[in-house]
Amino acid sequence: MTHNAAGPVATAHHHGSHRHLLRTAEAGNRTAPVDAIIVPTARHGSALRPAIELAARLDCTLVTLCSKWSSADTIADLAERRGTGLLAIETEHLRPAVLPAFRTSELLRGQPYERREDTSDKRNLGLLLARLAGWERVVFLDDDILVPDAADLERAAALTEDHAGVGLAIGGYPDNSVVCHAYREAGGKQDTFIGGGALAVGRGSLTSFFPNIYNEDWFFLLNEHGLGRTAVAGHAVQKEYDPFAHELRARLEELGDCLAEGLFWLLDTEGTIQRAGRRGYWRDFLDRREKFISEVIAMVTSRVPEDARRARMLKSLKAARGRCQIIPPELCVDYVGAWREDRHSWRSHSDDLDRQAGVARGVRIAVKVLGLEGLTTRVAQPVA
Repeated sequence: MTHNAAGPVATAHHHGSHRHLLRTAEAGNRTAPVDAIIVPTARHGSALRPAIELAARLDCTLVTLCSKWSSADTIADLAERRGTGLLAIETEHLRPAVLPAFRTSELLRGQPYERREDTSDKRNLGLLLARLAGWERVVFLDDDILVPDAADLERAAALTEDHAGVGLAIGGYPDNSVVCHAYREAGGKQDTFIGGGALAVGRGSLTSFFPNIYNEDWFFLLNEHGLGRTAVAGHAVQKEYDPFAHELRARLEELGDCLAEGLFWLLDTEGTIQRAGRRGYWRDFLDRREKFISEVIAMVTSRVPEDARRARMLKSLKAARGRCQIIPPELCVDYVGAWREDRHSWRSHSDDLDRQAGVARGVRIAVKVLGLEGLTTRVAQPVA
């Protein structure tokens, strides 16, 4: 670990930035229409007001994929008052055949690493809707992300023809894992990367998918060899939250953080992820990861003022380290192999649904093919 008096701490056991893998793209005056803004949401409908306003300004369809405390009817009332085209779907009762059975999910089922969240399923449903509706450019947006300038989405959309994904630069509260948040707060040199919270995707990328694991958006941007052509453009703002509210968050993030950081370490150093199928690589990386978390614990202990937040921070870090210590290298090898298989399964599944739709395209066709009629609320144009 090194420290420059004029700057933050760096460590040999962690890459605090992967920004050099991105192109900083300038659309200039180029814009392209956004066909839909897709928001996976579990919050109360009022959290969707900014997204409703964005969709109204861009004259595009807002797709809300609702579960838990989110109500399609509540969102529909808000959208109708604003005159926003809306497709609101209650996702908790999707028929099983809508999404394929992913090997990556089966691999973790019943294990401590299993992720019981529906964000990935919602994003994958959004990809299928986009393909069957015939949309050319969509934006994935989280319900706690604000986009101050709606035109940034049109500028990002203009770049999707040449990029696998175009993410907005996230300002406000940094978008990082629990471990990386603690590293930054203790003085570590920690950057952010683009992600599914504000991501423009073109039609050519709809054959990728989001596995059900933390950092699923990084996996979406990867292909079998490495990172697809990816750019950052425009600005968004993440609302503040407490990453250390419960140590369970750190524990559940750790496998996905290890896998994603391990793959991106290869991109940083070798420009390819080909060695990700080797047990020896993951044995070394997991050892490096454990040492990094131990360094962060020492940094927090010596640098962060002693208070309740520091106590929660240390509890979360120790939970992450404990989880890291039990991850077998073989699981990482198996997961990468399963992810590669799932990429092919997803393409086949998408192609099958595409054939069922035939030549016709549109929201109503997409809803019918996916069997969503009883789960869907449609409001106004431009959803037709």
